[in-house]
Amino acid sequence: MRRGDLDDLAAFASVARHRSFTRAAAELGLSPSALSHAMKALEARLDVRLLARTTRSVAPTAAGAQLLRSLDPALVQVTAGLASLADLRGAPSGAVRLATFGYAARTILAPRLPQFLLDHPDVSVEVIVEDRLIDLVAGGFDAGIRLGESVERDMVAVPVGPDLRTVVVGTHGYFERHPIPDTPAALDTHVCVNYRLLGGGGLLPWEFEDAGRDIRVKVPGQLIVNDEGLAAAAVRAGAGLGYMMEHDVADEIADGRLIQVLADWCPVYPGCRLYYPDRRVTPALRALIDTLRW
Repeated sequence: MRRGDLDDLAAFASVARHRSFTRAAAELGLSPSALSHAMKALEARLDVRLLARTTRSVAPTAAGAQLLRSLDPALVQVTAGLASLADLRGAPSGAVRLATFGYAARTILAPRLPQFLLDHPDVSVEVIVEDRLIDLVAGGFDAGIRLGESVERDMVAVPVGPDLRTVVVGTHGYFERHPIPDTPAALDTHVCVNYRLLGGGGLLPWEFEDAGRDIRVKVPGQLIVNDEGLAAAAVRAGAGLGYMMEHDVADEIADGRLIQVLADWCPVYPGCRLYYPDRRVTPALRALIDTLRW
């Protein structure tokens, strides 16, 4: 085997799995053009076409699929061997790519990630923040952080935050103009601050529970935002009812600045989970999990 062949074979496996030069290049830390040239050079050396390319897609040929099937077990063994060396060395190193959403970035990562970086100078972390659910494997991510109820069952999930509760709140000024709602259906006559999900484009439904039955309500309102801070400012100014994380407004409820309504309808639900595919975890990811674990 020539020097560099192993790197090129690993790169081929990444392209074949992702079916994308762009995503594979991001995973490998290369430019798409450099990766494409490397694949053409590999095909020339092997004298066989491994990838079928069009202007919009890339997929393994029959020969490429056969090669991928034989490569995958070997690459798993190589990865495991390198990881075991890192374990022996004692200091985690390498890169971790993490996908998450705004709330988790603010409440889970912002308080703890900086110290993790200081404690592990040989580990680099890339964090992508998006509301939409991301396919970790297709996106080349090592792990993600989502609310527990949205994590796929075939993933390994580790709690990284407490269980949560979302509450409905408004100001005294708001309730001087509007009656206090006694059921979620009564929200239909209120002015509510809506949040638009950036990925899917839909409005976030307000979720409640009645005798174990889930209720999802689409609420009316003057304001639609995709920023939590702007939504909170509108609610605190009395411009509408808000659907907010309880711990974000607990002090304001306690001292009377905000009034909580529909408390009996708002259930507790699983908090944030760090999740990853069921495969060997690198020392760098393991160190991050140990830091974030709740």
